[in-house]
Amino acid sequence: MFRSLHHSVSLILTAVCTLMLYGCAENSQDTLQGYAEGEYVRVASPFAGTLDKLYVQRGAEVDANTLLFGLEQANEAAARREAEERLRRAEAQLENLKKGKRPSEIDALNAQLAQAEAALKLSEAQLKRFEQLFKSGAVGKEQLDQTSAARQRDKARVQELTAQITTARLAAREDEISAARAEVAAAQATLAQAEWRLAQKTVSAPLSGRVDDTLYTQGEWVPAGSPVVSLLPPQNIKIRFFVPETQLATLRIGQTIHVNCDACGAGLNAQISFISSQAEYTPPVIYSKESRAKLVFLVEARPGAQDATKLHPGQPLDVRLH
Repeated sequence: MFRSLHHSVSLILTAVCTLMLYGCAENSQDTLQGYAEGEYVRVASPFAGTLDKLYVQRGAEVDANTLLFGLEQANEAAARREAEERLRRAEAQLENLKKGKRPSEIDALNAQLAQAEAALKLSEAQLKRFEQLFKSGAVGKEQLDQTSAARQRDKARVQELTAQITTARLAAREDEISAARAEVAAAQATLAQAEWRLAQKTVSAPLSGRVDDTLYTQGEWVPAGSPVVSLLPPQNIKIRFFVPETQLATLRIGQTIHVNCDACGAGLNAQISFISSQAEYTPPVIYSKESRAKLVFLVEARPGAQDATKLHPGQPLDVRLH
């Protein structure tokens, strides 16, 4: 009887172990090892300069358009002031060309015209008198011709001054005004460029996120294009894991996966965003001895905005596909 009981217990234990091993096998196939990775936004200025202000610290959460840092900008500020003065000068020249001569200049021309008109009246009167004298034989032909020429001269002078006054009231020629307008447009473009260069010396966050690192300290020289602040937006955190070839056919872009990690609390969800088409060997970052030296395919997934805040780049993760 004792042997029978012992045999029954052995069968029960064997069955339990078999079920446990089966469950563990199923779990090992369903759970994959992965890790979190971040795509950092390295913020830089396109121009060189001494780091004048650093407005953020590592670990700080910043919103988009928050000031991150500022470089010294004395040269750019001077260039903008110069461009502003050049624009004002070009605009003044254009306005000047649109106007006629000054009132005092036109008054002087009017005075000259009055003198010419008086001289014309005198010469016309003399011409009439000499014509009568010529008919009576008191003056000769030569004197009459001289008087007639003087009258023509005074008349031409009146016409000349009248034309000068009309021209003085007009603006410059159209081609001169067009050239002046082009100068104004060029000055405006130069000013816009100077303002843009000045604005690039003060850099704001392009996206909301966490300040992962600051790469320079205040007072250091920063080369052109060298990142000063490294940001990690939540949407730039992704999950990477490797899937055996046997499970690859069950995956699709947009599929939801479940992720667990230490101290993450409840499980996280993510959407598959990339499935590699190239096979590779299991990378050493995956700490599963059983999957060593197996051909696998890289898969990437994006967690939701709230779940992404719980993950940190390099953090090991357990990924369940179903």
